[in-house]
Amino acid sequence: MKRFLKTLLIALFVIFMFNQVYAKTYRWKLITTWPTGIPWHETVLHFAKTVEELSNGELKIKVFPAGSIVPAFQVFDAVRNGVAEMGHDWPGYWKGKDQAFVAFASVPFGMNNIEYSIWLMAGDGMKLAKELYGKYGLVPLLGGNSGQEMGFFTKKPITEVSQLKGMKVRTVGWAADILKNMGVSVTPLPGGEIYLAFERGVLDSAEFSTPFITYPMGFQEIAKNVMVPGWHQTAVQLMFEVNKRAYDKLPDHLKKVLEVASRETQLWDLARSEYNNAKAIEKYMKEGVKFNKLSDESLNELRKTTKAYLDNLRKQSPFLDKVLKSQEDFIAEYSKWKDLRSGVSAYPYQEYINGKHYE
Repeated sequence: MKRFLKTLLIALFVIFMFNQVYAKTYRWKLITTWPTGIPWHETVLHFAKTVEELSNGELKIKVFPAGSIVPAFQVFDAVRNGVAEMGHDWPGYWKGKDQAFVAFASVPFGMNNIEYSIWLMAGDGMKLAKELYGKYGLVPLLGGNSGQEMGFFTKKPITEVSQLKGMKVRTVGWAADILKNMGVSVTPLPGGEIYLAFERGVLDSAEFSTPFITYPMGFQEIAKNVMVPGWHQTAVQLMFEVNKRAYDKLPDHLKKVLEVASRETQLWDLARSEYNNAKAIEKYMKEGVKFNKLSDESLNELRKTTKAYLDNLRKQSPFLDKVLKSQEDFIAEYSKWKDLRSGVSAYPYQEYINGKHYE
């Protein structure tokens, strides 16, 4: 009997230890730069749900929107310092730490959402991102790409960039510096603060993101004109960052879950966003919003100013130069195929017959 009880106790202990080792539940906090009303909050919720499902509940991630733990622009440092295990944001917000972060967010006149995804997933993109984030004790993960930004809301039609001079404009990233160099007053407000500033006249013009992301923010209630195209951000690449100390504590299979869930979220956000970008444009038009295209002369001026600005930054940062060169090499290689396949864009039949063959 004693032997039986001893054997039973040993067996129960082994089962207990097995459960402790192999069935441990990890509970993480994920903080973002987005209030709940911005659709990227849903992107993060989608990621967290995917992680929990793929891990069979071993890794549970609770999402906290901007301001609930730290203000939007403190997310990066909060994750570095272990306030939360993860963050989600647009990497360009962190250009004050290293200009190279902007290259992983959006480059004016740069890659679109498909091209960014290819460069990150099949090219050198994520390898370079890991090198950059690693300097800050972080591990990067793909966080979605919502496509080309719509443009700048203005109260009067603008078709020449010179018309922005003297105006107070909200934008961020490299576009902010480029416009400043062209005589424009720029304020880089976080998303949740833009509407009131625009409504009260603190801003004369504002942009935030793609049609789908921007529509719920209500700028169309204040201004009925939009300056297009979105030259300043031809894609909106988002990223998750993970505190490396927390990451290193995960078993390998949960690290793989994070990677797979991030790739799935990248494509999920891309498809959802482009579908809803088209829907949002229809809504804008029904509400009387007019889209005013910049002249070719203005676009060429902006392109030249952008190149001069980036050339100067690259001289100051060898790593930024390395990242942009990787992007440029990819763009040059990919452009040959892009050119050969062009001419069969999916436009309505009558528009195609009437000559609309190219995007």
